[in-house]
Amino acid sequence: MAASLDNTCATRLIDRPDGGQALLVRRLRVRVLEGPDEGLELVSDRARLEIGSGAECDLRLSDPAVSRRHLSLRATDEGFQLRDLESTNGTVLSGVRVQRALLTHSVTLRLGDTIVRLSPTEEMVEVPLSRRGQLGALVGRSPAMRQVFAVLERIAPTDAGVLVEGESGTGKELAARALHQASSRADGPLVIVDCGAISPTLIESELFGHERGAFTGANQMRVGALEAADRGTVFLDEIGELPLQLQPRLLRFLERREVKRLGSTQHRAVDVRVVAATNRSLAEEVRGGRFREDLYYRLSVVRVELPSLRDRPEDIVLLAHHFAEQHVRDPRSVLTEEVQALLTAHEWPGNVRELKNVVERLALVPELAMDDLRRAGQGGAPAGSAAGGSGSAGGGADGATTGDASEADGIGALADMPFHDARAAWQERFEREYLATLLERAEGVVAQAARLAGLPRPTFHRLLRRHGLR
Repeated sequence: MAASLDNTCATRLIDRPDGGQALLVRRLRVRVLEGPDEGLELVSDRARLEIGSGAECDLRLSDPAVSRRHLSLRATDEGFQLRDLESTNGTVLSGVRVQRALLTHSVTLRLGDTIVRLSPTEEMVEVPLSRRGQLGALVGRSPAMRQVFAVLERIAPTDAGVLVEGESGTGKELAARALHQASSRADGPLVIVDCGAISPTLIESELFGHERGAFTGANQMRVGALEAADRGTVFLDEIGELPLQLQPRLLRFLERREVKRLGSTQHRAVDVRVVAATNRSLAEEVRGGRFREDLYYRLSVVRVELPSLRDRPEDIVLLAHHFAEQHVRDPRSVLTEEVQALLTAHEWPGNVRELKNVVERLALVPELAMDDLRRAGQGGAPAGSAAGGSGSAGGGADGATTGDASEADGIGALADMPFHDARAAWQERFEREYLATLLERAEGVVAQAARLAGLPRPTFHRLLRRHGLR
């Protein structure tokens, strides 16, 4: 019999005998009642799960009317927070299409042509939490981040391959750095390779190195990243961008731990730990034939999923103070009650990187930053981006949307600045919203967003970094 949550909760913090804490997570049963997958059932003990047609989802549906990532459910101390992930056909609860809902008992949902029943069980699973509120440069006191810290602490002393997954801006490189710093390899090098920012014709040389004369323009010998990381760690960021034709060579390296430079016949043994990261679903890439399945399993001996900022809202103000301290003596002078309320209410599609960018703007150009935050709170442009653009409308708890603020208001805010400063600020805001919009249309795939912009991928990457979107 399904458990009612009216007088209970989906998560609860408990004290452990060793003085630490753990998170109790209520198991949730999800059963398909109608649709192509009728009878399919999942019992989840994860604090967050996704339902959709994509291979990365916890419950994968074959219904063509269900979006790739249709909805998410997050266990909280109040119940299960449901969030529609901007699905095409929506999530319907009690005959009403919803964007968000707090589920406190068993419910039935319609997703496309599928009907599912969500039923909380009586069982709760214990999830270990770290005692830390910071690991390396990763900051967070939420159970979601302390769970990540616990995993990183457990695997850091090993040489296991790690795949760090998460949306853009969640801190995947920081997680790799924390792993390296906490490992026995901390005194060795940490070499970072951004697979998405390097031309496909050059990435083989970047990874494996080359001898002089190996190809046109190779005027001198170059040691590749894998060889340079000997006795240390190599971090392969955006591994999903690695060209398919190069993937067998990386697989051979992972199996043999030997490097052969381009133009050489000599194999060199190296001792290196490989940490990879992606903001896309590699499982979906495997399914689409764009990523080798055997390489995927080699890279993901341990998978670490970094939560989005919207899935750990209790960390927003903590992070804002952490970033503000880097710019002002007294963070309270920047983070007023109004600012904190606006920050907490924002969706943060760019995650922690976007928050850091917004706090920096609050410290440097507070009037413009506040204007952006207020617009974002009204369902207008994203925080820190251009006003009056074509940003997506925001949805409230009842699924209603609000209109964008007028472009004239944005110009009015700039009119107090000298012409050249105002023009530069407007251009910066335009660029940021333009990039964010293309990334959203491309579902976070940088290569596709760059094609939509008509820009080379490295140029697009540089713009993303400049505006704090990566």
